[in-house]
Amino acid sequence: MSKIVVTGVDNSPTAAAAAHKAAGLAAALGARLHILSAYGSFEAERINVGQEEILVTNERTAEGVAHDVFLQIRKEFPDLELTFAPAEGTPGEALVKAATDLDADVIVVGNKRVQGVARILGSIARYVAAHAPCDVYVAHTHQRS
Repeated sequence: MSKIVVTGVDNSPTAAAAAHKAAGLAAALGARLHILSAYGSFEAERINVGQEEILVTNERTAEGVAHDVFLQIRKEFPDLELTFAPAEGTPGEALVKAATDLDADVIVVGNKRVQGVARILGSIARYVAAHAPCDVYVAHTHQRS
């Protein structure tokens, strides 16, 4: 059975840094890297553009975010087996579900600094560490002052 590393991304530099660390880890392990982007609950809107109606969904937006990171990692790690997908749910829930569904070996999350109420409620890394069905690697992703 092949090894699988799972990571989640959004449009932040810290998520990109965690994904880059995940790619390096997957390459070192000879594993496949699965990149996901969470989108909460499914939402859709129809927008009229001229004579055409376009369906815009947060699922497609999340898929685009994951695809962009996929392309960036592909350039630096051309031989790495990569997959990407949007994932419904909060980032922590989506990472844990994907790791469970894929029988992942490790989840890579960033240590983005959490401030305000979120610090009291917990971070994505804390949620994942508490609920993950596999190992969790917390990547150092913020700049030191």
